[in-house]
Amino acid sequence: MKKIITFSLSAVMLTTLLTGCTGGPATGKNESGKGNAAADDLSEKITINLMTRSYAGGGWPPNHLIIEELNKKLNIDLKIEWVPAANYQEKLNVMAASNNFPDVYYMLNTEYIKWQGKNIFMDVKPELSKYPNIVKYIPEQSLKHYNPKDKYFGIPFYYQEARDSLAIRKDWLDKLGLQVPQTIDEFYNVAKAFAFKDPDGNGKQDTVGFSMQINPGGSFGFGGGAQFLTSSFGLANRWKLEGDKLVPFQTQSKELKDFIGFMRKAYAEGVLDKDFPILKSRDSLNKMEAGKSGIADVNPQQLYVETLPPLTKLEPKAELVQLQPPAGPTGLRGVPGTPTGVKIVINSKIEAKKQQRILKLMDYMLSDEGYDLVKHGIEGVHYKKISDDKYEQLEASVKDRQFLLLGWFFKRFDPMFLVYKWSDPKEVATIKSYFDNNEKLKVNNAASGLISQTEIKVGSKIDQKWMDTMVKVIVGHEPMESIDKAIAEWKVGGGDSIIKEMNDEYLKTK
Repeated sequence: MKKIITFSLSAVMLTTLLTGCTGGPATGKNESGKGNAAADDLSEKITINLMTRSYAGGGWPPNHLIIEELNKKLNIDLKIEWVPAANYQEKLNVMAASNNFPDVYYMLNTEYIKWQGKNIFMDVKPELSKYPNIVKYIPEQSLKHYNPKDKYFGIPFYYQEARDSLAIRKDWLDKLGLQVPQTIDEFYNVAKAFAFKDPDGNGKQDTVGFSMQINPGGSFGFGGGAQFLTSSFGLANRWKLEGDKLVPFQTQSKELKDFIGFMRKAYAEGVLDKDFPILKSRDSLNKMEAGKSGIADVNPQQLYVETLPPLTKLEPKAELVQLQPPAGPTGLRGVPGTPTGVKIVINSKIEAKKQQRILKLMDYMLSDEGYDLVKHGIEGVHYKKISDDKYEQLEASVKDRQFLLLGWFFKRFDPMFLVYKWSDPKEVATIKSYFDNNEKLKVNNAASGLISQTEIKVGSKIDQKWMDTMVKVIVGHEPMESIDKAIAEWKVGGGDSIIKEMNDEYLKTK
């Protein structure tokens, strides 16, 4: 759920957007004051076509109980198209080419930025005063992100800013007589011991120290530790403020050399997983769950349902504890925060009464009653109450996966959204402690919500070229001096323009 990969529209699709999606007024015009009657009037049954992405197991059948409950409550006929996440961008391509969009749908960040000026999305800002739960549970600052001034062309989909965390095998530490590392040197020594001192006791050198994955977008992505080590060396979380100027991490020469030098040494000495250049999403965590790695980043909400079950099945005494980012040479450490840029958008061309009913649906999903429904399901069907503070999950919940609309479409800004009434209190406390600790060390992206047109056009291309050089330096195929060359090429290739545009946008916010 955490990877967003950019793509470029073909010339034909872009032409379609420019010619077919601009110009004349939308039939669902929604200036302030329009559609007031439709906001509260539920007398007419309205069909709503909703599209969002899906993951393992796919989406619901059309007659799912939660859909039926929402249909009854809001007098709608809700039709959901669940598109596999791997194909979602392709689906957006097809929609752009035909200028045929659903009524309400999940919109990827990059495409949202590209299309927001094409009269495709409804501006919801004038209508939000009618929907108290949206106003209450969606922060205003997040509504502003990636939007022009005084416009909200979508409602943000919640991604926790500092969700994932490093975890470490405590049973391996205990076996090797080691403590949870606190500094970057201690981290290195522990990872080296995990790689060479047979922590699983099988007599083979078949474990890795730590892993990382390379994000195609040009950043040190999730996996094993890399994004939790960058702050230790002073690297920005994408952008940082120096004085009153935004600086991208791609140009931080000294900090890059310190970080890349650390990774280069780890690779040469067999501490960094030799497979890291080819690892894909979740591969590092898969290695931990398979007992081959003792350090990986985990989603705390999935710790007890995805990560620990296969691990403890393999090794019943396996134990994971949170590993805070190690303090670097100057004491710096941090958990990168990633504010959401993904939006739920409403088609600007549909009738105002349908737009209002969609907002009514979203507002209901955030209300206490609606949130309980889309999270826990129906009492007596998906769970039962044992006592005032004790509940039991029923078999139908496992089969129905009543939470999918909340997880894959729309929810409150709630870090505990995957914690249920029936969750084990001790597990809940552990999950909360992970999140609380992350929040204390969260490092923000100083340019979050700002837009550079040059970055939209060439950012992914120059970032990928830059990252290719970083990988070659880490594995020893190029010298350390190539870092400065890569920085210079990034700037000439469009980076200087990106820096200027981002700083211009930043000045507008002051």
